[in-house]
Amino acid sequence: MALDQSFVGRTYPPTAPYEVGREKIREFAEAVGDANPAYTDTDVAKALGHPDVIAPPTFVFAITFKAAGEVVQDPQLGLDYSRVVHGDQKFAYRRPVRAGDRLTVTSTIEAIKSLAGNDIVDIRGEVHDEAGEHVVTAWTKLVARAAEGA
Repeated sequence: MALDQSFVGRTYPPTAPYEVGREKIREFAEAVGDANPAYTDTDVAKALGHPDVIAPPTFVFAITFKAAGEVVQDPQLGLDYSRVVHGDQKFAYRRPVRAGDRLTVTSTIEAIKSLAGNDIVDIRGEVHDEAGEHVVTAWTKLVARAAEGA
């Protein structure tokens, strides 16, 4: 069943602040195999002009995907998450995510399409720091696969 097009443009309330920690950044950099010292060494990050270590570009996915969960779990939208696969992800940065940032995410449904029985939902996550500065925009594409035999 196709999702309701009237949800396009719906914006969900901002998330509670997520505090970015140095250890989380280090763990993430290790997990993705990125040895850039700006992710683990404060002196290197400062020499590059940052106030603290910075996070790898995809670090923010964990925060924005969790925020997109509010969209996914909206019972009025009716998305069957058991059939969802992650279709695409992209980011547009204003500045790097830094240790010490307290970030909130506001999610908006940008598009809903149906293609070959699959529902495709594009969600934009606007990430701001506690001063209200825009840090990054993340776009997540979710595909709810058509039911068997549909």
